[in-house]
Amino acid sequence: QVRLVESGGGLVQPGGSLRLSCAASGSIGSIHTMGWYRQGPGKERELVATIISGGSTNYADSVKGRFTISRDNAKNTVYLQMNSLKPEDTAVYYCDAIITSSLTRHYWGQGTQVTVSS
Repeated sequence: QVRLVESGGGLVQPGGSLRLSCAASGSIGSIHTMGWYRQGPGKERELVATIISGGSTNYADSVKGRFTISRDNAKNTVYLQMNSLKPEDTAVYYCDAIITSSLTRHYWGQGTQVTVSS
């Protein structure tokens, strides 16, 4: 069984920073793309950033230049460094990974709340 566990959310003032982490554990053969999505109040879930196993990244326009996604393949962990946070970044952030275990499929974390408010 594969699990994704996120950590690092919380309350931060506008202009502040947070770092999210997501660790994959269990019966893992290989991890392909890893990424972060978010769902704000009354909104649909949207892509924030993705990173493939080779390190290439992709970002939503709304976070380019402020957020950085990275991964540690040895630790099966993906990170999201969030700087210059804005109130509109308030959302539940979900980790996603395409993992080969008994088969290849998407796995999701439970979500972590990020609130940007003064």
